[in-house]
Amino acid sequence: MSASPAGTAPGTDRAGGLSARSLYRFYRAGGEETLALQGVSLDVAPGEFVAVVGPSGSGKSTLLACLAGLDEPDGGTVTVGGEQMSHRPEPVRARIRARTVGFLFQSGNLLEHLTVADNVVLAQELADRATRPDPSDVLASVGLTDRARSRPSTLSGGESARAGLAVALANDPAVLLADEPTGELDSATEDVVLDLLLGAAERGTAVLVASHSPAVAAVADRIVTLTDGRIVT
Repeated sequence: MSASPAGTAPGTDRAGGLSARSLYRFYRAGGEETLALQGVSLDVAPGEFVAVVGPSGSGKSTLLACLAGLDEPDGGTVTVGGEQMSHRPEPVRARIRARTVGFLFQSGNLLEHLTVADNVVLAQELADRATRPDPSDVLASVGLTDRARSRPSTLSGGESARAGLAVALANDPAVLLADEPTGELDSATEDVVLDLLLGAAERGTAVLVASHSPAVAAVADRIVTLTDGRIVT
């Protein structure tokens, strides 16, 4: 297992983990309506690693966007770290998200004009928390101490994935959501990233990963299967 960053920051609320109840999300295009989520309910406890699997178009990315407060469900509620995320004004959702949610995309976690270290610092400044991990500890935890002053364009694929994870972990979040985080990685680098995600769960973070990768499903504590916007297992 890779080295861990500083322990849970005082004041971090992990008590509630992640909870979603009866989530519905639909989209209209012209006269057609697409039901992206149809009554999805799930819980991820602190320290649990859950994989969300299913075919393309099954609603995985929509689910993660609603859980992170990046999108609003048309019905149902989302609670993160004991605090309601859904059906609140966007500025309120943004503050909750910055404090309690780490989000790892397949790409796009890093701002190119900033160094790796500055990307981590920016994520912490946006959270505006009284206590937070030292940025150098966060970078050390993903093995990027020697790349702290590098720009994202100079990183290898594996380094970029680890730097994105450092940004997601910058505030020692209660919940870590990852959308296909290993989709463009070779198997050796995928193992490294999965080791880091498992490390976050071991430290008490509720980890939810949407992925097509068998390797992700193999290490998960539990697998949730989505089909046509419904949980089928």
